[in-house]
Amino acid sequence: MVEKKAPAAKKAPKLADPIEASVDKATQKMIVRSHELGVETIFDRAVTMKQCNIGIQGICCKNCAMGPCRLPLPKAGIEGEDTRKGLCGATANTIAARNFIRMIAGGAAAHSDHGRTVAEVFLSVARGESTDYKIKDPIKLIQIAPSYGVDTKVEVDGEMVDRDISEIALEVAEAAMGEWGKVGSHTLIPKHFPEARYERWKKLGVLPRNIDREIVDIMHRTHMGVDQDYKNLMKQGARAALADMSGSWIATDLQDVMFGTPSPLISEANLGVMKQDHVNIIVHGHEPVLSEMIVAAAQSTEMMELANKVGAKGIQLSGICCTANEVLQRHGVPNAGNFLQQELAIITGACDAMVVDVQCVFQNLANVAKCFHTKLFTTHPMAKMEQPNAIHIEFDEHHAMEDATRIVTEAVENFKNRGADVQIPAEKQPQVAGFSVENIKYHLGGTFRGTFYTLNDNIINGRIRGVAGVVGCNNARTQHNSIHLAVIKELIKNDVLVLTTGCGGITAAMDGLLQPDTAAAYCGPGLAEICEVVGIPPVLHMGSCVDNTRILNAAIEVVKAGGMGNDLCDWPVAGSAPEWMSEKAIAIGQYVVSSGIYTVFGGYLPIDGAPEFKKYLTEGMDELYGATWDVEADPIKHAHKMIAHIDKKRAELGIDKARERVLMDMADRQALEA
Repeated sequence: MVEKKAPAAKKAPKLADPIEASVDKATQKMIVRSHELGVETIFDRAVTMKQCNIGIQGICCKNCAMGPCRLPLPKAGIEGEDTRKGLCGATANTIAARNFIRMIAGGAAAHSDHGRTVAEVFLSVARGESTDYKIKDPIKLIQIAPSYGVDTKVEVDGEMVDRDISEIALEVAEAAMGEWGKVGSHTLIPKHFPEARYERWKKLGVLPRNIDREIVDIMHRTHMGVDQDYKNLMKQGARAALADMSGSWIATDLQDVMFGTPSPLISEANLGVMKQDHVNIIVHGHEPVLSEMIVAAAQSTEMMELANKVGAKGIQLSGICCTANEVLQRHGVPNAGNFLQQELAIITGACDAMVVDVQCVFQNLANVAKCFHTKLFTTHPMAKMEQPNAIHIEFDEHHAMEDATRIVTEAVENFKNRGADVQIPAEKQPQVAGFSVENIKYHLGGTFRGTFYTLNDNIINGRIRGVAGVVGCNNARTQHNSIHLAVIKELIKNDVLVLTTGCGGITAAMDGLLQPDTAAAYCGPGLAEICEVVGIPPVLHMGSCVDNTRILNAAIEVVKAGGMGNDLCDWPVAGSAPEWMSEKAIAIGQYVVSSGIYTVFGGYLPIDGAPEFKKYLTEGMDELYGATWDVEADPIKHAHKMIAHIDKKRAELGIDKARERVLMDMADRQALEA
């Protein structure tokens, strides 16, 4: 008789170490709680799911059914021609370039479609078809109208008089919508840039023809057997990235007009903003057209009375990702967290509803939500979840308040289903956010002479070494928040003013870096002095990820203010995405490089398997655009690469030597441009 063996005991699943996973205390606490409750999160999946070694080098091609063709790196020590090829003969450089610009296309599609949605809603408002939205900033509308080819005045009886705002709005809306499919010309947004930059783009042939076409062009030329020249592939990558910039710029413009141009305000950040005795509603995603209405509905007397009726003291609205930043910068709604914290907000047990729209939303949210009482609402026609416990309420701008009220009502009524096991971390930090180009001008130059001249002057005299845009996602392959924070702190320690957006902005807020008092603790003496005098933090939060165009707009204003060259590649500025994750980051990175700004990515870029292509991105692009990509995983080295570039530009401008401070008399002041 054969003795049966006892079944082997199942190995316990590997779990994330909370301290190794994140530097944020609230996140660490929620990871511990997730383990206690047996709820899997992205931090655990990052431990068990290993990356593909070929894929991360960018040399796996799956663009046809003969593949995937995986091209391993040549063996060390072998010299001579690189003979690696896919079945069709595609080289490593071709495969890596195709993969890279497909990421640009994906990112450009996401951002530009966000812009299209906003433009469609704006058109509906201008036509009077959607009455729940209003034009909150007519001054911004009048300011941007000429750049869309719309006159703001009309001649009547020989005199120029102001046109009706509704007429201006309709023509701006129609011009904006045309940017996605116009024929016979180029998109309008690149004309905002200095003439030297625009002419460079024109000479290189990378001006976008229209937004949609450039994305389609990439998908066509990366089809099997089309474009097989990595330099030509990247030319189209640059053009599509500039199309992405155009769609994002339009989104920012029209959101400001409809919802109000941001101005500095005080709020808070981290999971501790949630309240145990309140209904907690979290908005998550990227498009603010719904979240604006959620804010209005949650603040209504009707909903407050309903909250009291079910036993809550009120409604606490908070946000995750860039929808969070949109409602933060206009309404002061606190950030509950960034990208990697979305599951953890539910794991508190206090989230009565999470309302998601598009981009960066984990499918696993539905699995986490079913372990708690949380209602998960999907709201966008292109972003549904297959799990049955995700509730789909499709948002329609023509019934905006009605849809928002329905969602908030269900959230409030769900409060009574909340269990007793609630654990909200105490951690939260105050923050000052909402910096736009318009109010930075005011802070630097005052009411009567709003200008970037003061910034330029302080860069020239050396109190500010330069400016850095530090933006982007979180990535579960790195310790949550750690790289972002280390890069930012090293920059401000060396007198570099930091502008931030997206999840990077939320990261900085959670660590207390968006407070004016931060300057005394972390900054070099020059930047600390400026922050103290002006009353600003050393890290300026400029909005969501589409609002990276605000950073470019600020760079343009620096060039216009004078004394720092004629193009964006001339002055001491650098870009950074320390913990990048999404295709959108690649699209942003390329339009920033194409604009002439040296840009460093953390972690890795999927180009290591194609050394020639990598050299082209990190060296060869300088000849074309006056800027290159760079990659550095170590945060201190990452920051010092940016500082070295800033110092190089200071030397080229001849402002690398200390100058004496000169007290201006009245004649000097009168000589300044009014």
